[in-house]
Amino acid sequence: MKITIYLILLNVIAAFGSLAFMLFFYRILIPAPKQESIADLEAKQIKSASSFSRLRPNENLLDRFAFFILKLFRIQGSLEEQCMLLGNPTTPQPVDLLFQKIYMGTLIPLALALLFRSFWPLIFIPLAFFIPDLRVKGQIQKRQQELVGNFATMVDLLALVIESGLDYMTGLERIIKIARKKTLLEEEIDKTLNETKLGYSRREALERFSARTGVQDIRSFVGLIVQSDELGTSLVELLRNFSADLRFRRINKAEKLAAQASTKMLIPIFIFILPVVFILMLAPMLKDFLKSGMPF
Repeated sequence: MKITIYLILLNVIAAFGSLAFMLFFYRILIPAPKQESIADLEAKQIKSASSFSRLRPNENLLDRFAFFILKLFRIQGSLEEQCMLLGNPTTPQPVDLLFQKIYMGTLIPLALALLFRSFWPLIFIPLAFFIPDLRVKGQIQKRQQELVGNFATMVDLLALVIESGLDYMTGLERIIKIARKKTLLEEEIDKTLNETKLGYSRREALERFSARTGVQDIRSFVGLIVQSDELGTSLVELLRNFSADLRFRRINKAEKLAAQASTKMLIPIFIFILPVVFILMLAPMLKDFLKSGMPF
């Protein structure tokens, strides 16, 4: 009886210890809050109203717990950034990502605890809490790879259109119009053009475009355009040199991956192919040995 009580106490201590470690981990890695301007506070209020307004902590117990997790770990900014890098889809919203983290962080350890009839799986609560982040990061990386797929070609077309006498915004609009099928990159450029029509300045719209994509090449492209716009330098040569640099880096990356392919193939060869070869070579010898014994 005493041993059972001690085991229960140890399991409870392990569960609370894992939660304490998770809280300590967040406190160490998350920087201290900075003083924000009035414009930043207004923008945050607009974001929170559009994403976390569904939470009713005074009416729903689950919403109260979600609101507590949101404020305790201060993950509102990271969830909104993840949703923005996903392209601000209708689903999932940042509040949906929050509930996914809560469900995964509670249901998986509880299911393991019921399966093994022990409280020890509760120590995996912090790990299960991060599982949705891995899935979202995979989707973000896939989206970013699709964005940079034909980015160099778009830069070349923009340089060609600017050389014909148009400015870069009109050139981007012309490229969008002549496209037979809009890719993900062209859809993001179309959003940028619509934002300029809604009242955003060109620089603000371009900076929002780079923030939505999260791709370093697009950030460099936006910085190049903003710098040329401010200094009044020629944009055509800059864009052509930038496009050539993009293609050069892509070729180098492809060559590096091709060089690594032979090394990576050694692992499946040693695990799957060589054992089969040895089995095929040694199986007749083992069969003869089991039937007739040693040949001497």
